[in-house]
Amino acid sequence: MFTATKVHFCHQTWQLDSSIQLVDQHTDYMDIVVENTPFHPVSHIWPDHPADRGYLIAADKRIEVMDCLVGAIELETQTLYVGSAIPVKRDSDGWVFVVVHRVTKNAELFVGQTISLEVDKAYQESLSRGHSAGHIASLALNKVLAASYWRKEADRKDGLGHYDFNSYAQEQSLISPNNCFDRYRLGKTLKKRGLNTTEVVSDLQRIEELTNQQLLDWLQSPSEVDMQLEGPYLTSSRYWHCTLDGVDVVMPCGGTHVNHMNEFSELKIELKAIDSSYIEMHTRVSL
Repeated sequence: MFTATKVHFCHQTWQLDSSIQLVDQHTDYMDIVVENTPFHPVSHIWPDHPADRGYLIAADKRIEVMDCLVGAIELETQTLYVGSAIPVKRDSDGWVFVVVHRVTKNAELFVGQTISLEVDKAYQESLSRGHSAGHIASLALNKVLAASYWRKEADRKDGLGHYDFNSYAQEQSLISPNNCFDRYRLGKTLKKRGLNTTEVVSDLQRIEELTNQQLLDWLQSPSEVDMQLEGPYLTSSRYWHCTLDGVDVVMPCGGTHVNHMNEFSELKIELKAIDSSYIEMHTRVSL
């Protein structure tokens, strides 16, 4: 019987041993599913956080993990579906969600074999910095906009009690080493909710300066960053915690993150207007 993958990427585990549950052979590659993994897969629903890099080690052979993806196994048919091919939501009856490690088709791996899984620590840490920085920057931007740019009460607020511009407007997010990119849409719906979108675009340089000042202020009193898990599985809910302005901010998030804000020596954003309806925020970490 297949079991859901237990994941260990939230707490800086970069290597462990585990048994292979499934080997799915394809023409150009092989998909490997194990019981436990330190690898973070790219989400098939919101692919903002890239897959970890690293190796599977078996019989002293290091096999590169070419990609790491989310999979779901239909227990009745023992069929593995990967990424966008997954036809069900998480925790559906008769299915288990797993982490899929994609390797070369010639890898000598078999079900029941115990292998070592080794994540590229430096690469994962660089993504963790980018992801945590993106969360903190979005909260700073929310705070700046809440002070001057909303003309009526918004229903949705962030963990600091500010109108959640990031949640309302974000259309795309992408994490990369020590960076985070966010694309926001300033459409009619957001304007109806009360954001003065025209003023946001015209004041973008001022908003950028105020947001960077807020980030600088927060870095003067750096906080621990903690991930709290409701369970050990890939589909278990995970929550990002960070203390800002004396408040424990909680945010649902499935990515990897830093342990402490003191891992950043500098955190800055740049805001760009693409046109009257779209702006971008580029968040960069300095070590």
